[in-house]
Parts: sequence; C-alpha cells; structure tokens
Amino acid sequence: MAEIKIRPYQASDQQAVYQIAADTAFFGEPVEAFMDDRRLFCDLFISYYLTANAQYCWVVEDGAQIVGYLLGSTESPIRSRRWQQHILYQVLPGVLKGHYHIGMRTIRYASGMLASYLRGEEPPVDKAAYPAHLHVNVRENQRGKGIGAKLITTYLLQLADQGLQGVYLHTTNHNQAACHLYEKLGFQVLSQRPNGYWSHWFGFPVDNRSYGIKLDQFKASAAAENR
Repeated sequence: MAEIKIRPYQASDQQAVYQIAADTAFFGEPVEAFMDDRRLFCDLFISYYLTANAQYCWVVEDGAQIVGYLLGSTESPIRSRRWQQHILYQVLPGVLKGHYHIGMRTIRYASGMLASYLRGEEPPVDKAAYPAHLHVNVRENQRGKGIGAKLITTYLLQLADQGLQGVYLHTTNHNQAACHLYEKLGFQVLSQRPNGYWSHWFGFPVDNRSYGIKLDQFKASAAAENR
C-alpha cells in the first residue's frame, strides 16, 4: 500500500488541485451542479491562492496521485483586496472576451451570491485577531482517513512557527462533516448568519459559519499531546 505523504504545493500540482476542487465544489459533488464552466470556478476561487500564496499551500500524495490539498493565505485584509484585483484584472476580462461558458446555472449562482453579499450574509471575522485563512479539500474516496486533519495541522504549525495569532475559515452548517472536523481540531464558531441562496436551493435553512482558532492555544495543545 502506498504511503500517504503531505508536502508543499508545487506548480506542477496545479491541474490536480483544480480537478479536486471542481469535482467536490458542491458539498462534495461536481461544480457543474451550480456553474457551467469549471475553468471559471477554478480561476475565481482557486488560482489566486496557487499564484499569490503558494508558500502556504499543501498537497497530499497517495502514491503518485494527489488526493487532497490545503490552500492558505495570511494578512487577510490584504488578501481580500488582492483577490478582488485578481477578479477584476484577470478573470473578468476573460468573461468579457467569451473565454468561459456562461450559462443559466452560472448566472443564477452569480446573482444569488451578489444578493447574499448585499444582504450581509457573510459571517464577520476580526481579521486583526485572525489574520490567516484556509480552505481544505480531500477527494471523496479518500475521506475518513484523517487526511484533512493532517493537512490543517501541518498548516497551523507552519503559521504558529511564524508567530501568527489566529486562523479562520468559512463554511456552512450543512457541511456537517467539515464542521465536526474543525471543532475536533479546536476551531470555534466565531459568527453565524443565514444563507438565503443555499436555503432556497435545498428547501431548508442553511447558515454560513466562520470558524477560528488561536495559534498559541493550538501549539500548546499540540505540544501537550506529544509529551
């Protein structure tokens, strides 16, 4: 049996990361459930991390196959501005030039996300207290093996060694397996707000959640477990 290995992201891993991201974007299902062109999804939500914050990205290998990844970044207020610039100057021109397939699924999703933003549905986070961010994903057939926990732990130790204060992430309460993982690792719910778009989609209430963890507490806990 091949050994599972966590290592830093390399540029040659890009397509494997894109495929995992697109294959699992809809609560573990393919992105085509809500977006017509997976290239657009990856350029919108994944490529920024791999180009601007590659030093905070990690992948998991099972033999020669990449089966999971973690995307990270620091200085979240700056990240938000740079991500917006990435959308404006790199993705939007491609949309206007017809480089992506924009169908009704994409239009409905974009309209729903814009309405969600205008309603203030994103749970707030104190970016001074939690200046780093993460997004983690594992192939469906590789879940339940502790890979996600190992990826997150690797990233948190990297940031703790750099003296950062805290890390946050966004998810929904509908993603119960992920919420359980974060809470098991010591993340706490920072804030929660109703998500009108996914609530309408599923036909029952769905809440956006922000989770956070203080890195000094995490590092102390990890050291205690290793004694």
